[in-house]
Amino acid sequence: MNLFERIQQHRSEEERLAWTGTFADYIELLRQNPHLAMTAHRRVYEMIESLGITDENGQRTYKFFEQEIFGLDRAIEKLVEEYFHSAARRLDVRKRILLLMGPVSGGKSTLVTLLKRGLERFSRTDRGAVYAIKGCPMHEEPLHLIPNELRPEVEKELGVIIEGSLCPSCQMRLKTEYNGRIEDVEVERVLISEEGRVGIGTFSPSDPKSQDIADLTGSIDFSTITEYGSESDPRAYRFDGELNKANRGIMEFQEMLKCDEKFLWNLLSLTQEGNFKAGRFALISADELIIAHTNESEYKAFIANKKNEALQSRMIVMPVPYNLKVSKEELIYSKLIGQSDMSHVHIAPHALRASAIFSILTRLKETKKQGIDLLKKMRLYDGEAVEGLKDGDLKELQSEYAEEGMSGVDPRYVINRISSALIRHDLQCINALDVLRALKDGLDQHASISKEERERYLNFISIARKEYDELAKKEVQKAFVYSFEESARTLFENYLDNIEAYCNWQKIRDPLTGEEMDPDERLMRSIEEQIGISENAKKAFREEILIRMSAYSRKSRKFEYNSHERLREAIEKKLFADLKDIVKITTSTKTPDETQLKKINEVSARLIDEHGYCPVCANELLRYVGSLLNR
Repeated sequence: MNLFERIQQHRSEEERLAWTGTFADYIELLRQNPHLAMTAHRRVYEMIESLGITDENGQRTYKFFEQEIFGLDRAIEKLVEEYFHSAARRLDVRKRILLLMGPVSGGKSTLVTLLKRGLERFSRTDRGAVYAIKGCPMHEEPLHLIPNELRPEVEKELGVIIEGSLCPSCQMRLKTEYNGRIEDVEVERVLISEEGRVGIGTFSPSDPKSQDIADLTGSIDFSTITEYGSESDPRAYRFDGELNKANRGIMEFQEMLKCDEKFLWNLLSLTQEGNFKAGRFALISADELIIAHTNESEYKAFIANKKNEALQSRMIVMPVPYNLKVSKEELIYSKLIGQSDMSHVHIAPHALRASAIFSILTRLKETKKQGIDLLKKMRLYDGEAVEGLKDGDLKELQSEYAEEGMSGVDPRYVINRISSALIRHDLQCINALDVLRALKDGLDQHASISKEERERYLNFISIARKEYDELAKKEVQKAFVYSFEESARTLFENYLDNIEAYCNWQKIRDPLTGEEMDPDERLMRSIEEQIGISENAKKAFREEILIRMSAYSRKSRKFEYNSHERLREAIEKKLFADLKDIVKITTSTKTPDETQLKKINEVSARLIDEHGYCPVCANELLRYVGSLLNR
């Protein structure tokens, strides 16, 4: 399908979505589907819900946020359930301003943008359709046409709730154009659009001297005053402020607490009563979700000012911390790089992981729990199994510091340093060492980092380097193993046969001679020692594996070598240990012979074909690992 065919398809879709009728026609639509009269808060929640909600191990995840927001599952669950869901049910939280508070580059703006774009798409679906009085500058709910005296009866008949009153413009048009016949008033379907200023308003603070309250509430049209003779005539007023245009949808306040106080006063009645004051008119009804965002220092200054108590009581503050999972941080960097001009540059495997380890360590707080350092805590947060720690330990650690994740290195800093390294050295491929070097160099230029923090951060770069060293060695050793999966499975099956015999006090049959013999203790210990299983703990570990095997068998599932994380790690380490000398000799020889050269080329090809390396970073990796193994 070419460009113009797609344009024609889009035009046809716009025509299909268009609907115009009378208020009487709209009432018939409501009889069939009372859902059409939902509030803005309900619309936002249904939009989130429509893409699906999953619940695993008591943690809810929302597909609506998955493609853009990474590692904030707990914060998003709290946001959706405590605010959006409750507000959708008309509970009192809908009369509050939602304030997202968190560090810079933490995802607050992305989250609001997601909601705005999602609402635009949702309004184009049957479930999210929005109907408004045709010609109304605020695209208001047509049910506002029904007089207050008749509303209880209509609500009962249609199964809806009617809130709010006609805007001044529609009040006048009802009298002058329709002679009070509400059934004849034209109604149309509208599509929410920030660009078209329908259902989405955005207010950003600027110079208090030049910014006018009219930006929020509209203004008098002085060119028509002489024609209509009064400032209180709706025809002499432009209902084009952000609060007017955000009706039926979302009103975003960017960096809200930087706004001048007079701009925030309008929100007092808007939040509590659902209306605001504009010009010389009675209070104007508005149905909109007010969402604002700010940083922690601005928020602390705001709550310290006693004059802000009234507005503070009308806020629900949702902390939006930095992500604390290494794997999710990698996804954030991948997304930011994909959006930049760096997308043509090859990023070597583990380069982003090394930088993510550094970033996450700067955001974590030391725990008081004995035996857990920051590295163990980082692994536990990322879903890795950590020896000696239980599932309950994770929840305990997460609840230890309410402010964890509200400080540390932000993703933009990392991306800026990667960009700097690429531009300065004109690289076509960047590896983990390049990234860590760039991060280290950037600490001297980071104005907000104290001397003490700099020392801590340098230590975290060293830790990230050590973690990368282990990953690099594993990568090369894995590439050296021919048919690695087969070798691992053979060793795995052998280990299982031996521990089964050991736990059941049985003999084991030699596959070559057929003779019965005792379980191979030497083999079992050589594997278990790889992950620090002591002599005293070996029996408990073997029994744990056997219990896991039985559980899999009861569910008719095959117990694979990667079904148990620690056993998989032990098997791999054992294989690598057996190969270490071969790897060391082959990668570190300055003048390799023909056999070694063939082996190096095979490994390099495997790194490129199976592990995502390019020829440049594959050769760099082999040289680097050779130097590591020779230390």
